[in-house]
Amino acid sequence: MTSSVPPAAASPGSNFIRNIIDEDNRSGKWDGRVATRFPPEPNGYLHYGHAKSICLNFGLAETYGGICHLRFDDTNPEKEEQEYVDGIIGAVKWLGFDWQQHLYFASDYFDIMYACAESLIKAGRAYIDSQSSEEMRRHRGTLTEPGTDSPWRTRPIEENLDLFRRMKAGKFADGTHVLRAKIDMASPNINMRDPAIYRIRHVSHHRTGSKWCLYPMYTFAHPIEDAIENVTHSICTLEFEDQRPFYDWVLDALADAGHFPRPLPRQIEFARLNLTYTVLSKRKLIELVDEKHVTGWDDPRLPTLSGARRRGFTPEGFRCFAERIGVAKSDSWIDMSVLEECMREHLNEIAPRRIAVLDPLKLVLINYPGDATEYCQAPNHPLKPDLGRRDMPFARELWIEREDFMETPAKGFHRLAPGNTVRLRYGYVVKCTGCEKDANGRITTVFAEYFPDSKSGTPGADQYKVKGNLHWVSVAHAYNAEVRLYDRLFVCPHPGQRREGGLEGMERNFLDDINTDSIRVIKALLEPALRAAKPEERFQFERHGYFVADRHDSVEGAPVFNRTVALKDSWMKTG
Repeated sequence: MTSSVPPAAASPGSNFIRNIIDEDNRSGKWDGRVATRFPPEPNGYLHYGHAKSICLNFGLAETYGGICHLRFDDTNPEKEEQEYVDGIIGAVKWLGFDWQQHLYFASDYFDIMYACAESLIKAGRAYIDSQSSEEMRRHRGTLTEPGTDSPWRTRPIEENLDLFRRMKAGKFADGTHVLRAKIDMASPNINMRDPAIYRIRHVSHHRTGSKWCLYPMYTFAHPIEDAIENVTHSICTLEFEDQRPFYDWVLDALADAGHFPRPLPRQIEFARLNLTYTVLSKRKLIELVDEKHVTGWDDPRLPTLSGARRRGFTPEGFRCFAERIGVAKSDSWIDMSVLEECMREHLNEIAPRRIAVLDPLKLVLINYPGDATEYCQAPNHPLKPDLGRRDMPFARELWIEREDFMETPAKGFHRLAPGNTVRLRYGYVVKCTGCEKDANGRITTVFAEYFPDSKSGTPGADQYKVKGNLHWVSVAHAYNAEVRLYDRLFVCPHPGQRREGGLEGMERNFLDDINTDSIRVIKALLEPALRAAKPEERFQFERHGYFVADRHDSVEGAPVFNRTVALKDSWMKTG
């Protein structure tokens, strides 16, 4: 498909990949067409690093008026499941991207890939190796020593072709033979030393069933998939940089054999996401889940997209994050606070304000009528008056935060203390008269007098000048809810890596760095309007941060809330 949209001009978000695409468009290499792809393997759940790749690939397509394919590289049937396919599709949709009709699977191309392999055999560019895997490893060489040719490297083409067809027919056990590309066992790039391109696996595939017992290696399948789909720019993370010569070799060899026209897809590598205070290794994520350090793949502390969604992170926040950190050619570390700040910025715009008391202490207004209830007006969003105001019931007995009272106040403490005067937010000014304690000396109740002519928004209320402004909820009307206070899963920036001052070469088990306070479940008292919150509805709890109604555990009339992120980065103080 040729785009009718002219190439985008360089923008503040320009990067080296956009520069490459701009140059290709100037030269007319692809007639102005841009086609990218996001190619996950359906063997797990997507994480924050995938979000960066998704935003990059789909974002480039949007910028240049092109297309981005969603393609599942399902070439390893031993680890792939439909559950992961469904989860990946849901995550990409949640991030707000649309592949239109361009949903593909590597398994759709197995017949074509097999034909390509036969072409390489016929051209003398691939052979059947009957060495064991251990022998192949031993003869592969090292980074400083060349490899050794396989004794089967000079097999006649007819014999290779016959063996390959018998492999396809299921005549051999797993590991008996592999098909290898014939390139150069002395290449300084170890990936070019006759890499395996097909192996025998008598395993049922989640889409093709038992049709195949011969499966292509990912490094062979990947360039073929790109060529079949007419991808222009195949964008990968840096670990594939050493594989690029093989990517190009495969496509050149198959173009020479007439399988694909030129120009051929171009592989471009960028730095993967390295984020502090977390791990993005699939192996480590599996270990966290399997050993029950988290509650599952959608645990809000886990850096999966399903966990991020449940925590209340937003697609817009991830897009902002991807744009802010940019695209680099070399690895670097991004601090978790950058992601959290991107989420705060978006949530500050969209989240209605509500009142929640997380550590309640009773406040009794001794001169307020005991049976009276009135309503105070609170804005739903201070920056968006068009969202209106809501009623908050006010009565004689209220809940305030325990930290908002001190019997013997410290210097500079402007909240409630005997003799102090404060304003109850959206309500009245009150003066503290004392407190009551239990047998253990713990304060159970605070007493105060209210000033009837001080209600916010009424004539004359401005005459009261106070330094403290406290939030509150009515005891009689409060919603008693479960609230989960989430924090970072690890206590150090680089879990499992040696610390400053540590012994040279020594590394920790990353599990030793788990933050034991990464979740705290409390019973909080919320303003009654929050009882009607729907799953995934987000709010700013004033003074406390941004919260979301849990998408799984919330039920109608009884939402459970997860803290998404605090109002500001307090990790350096508490971590």
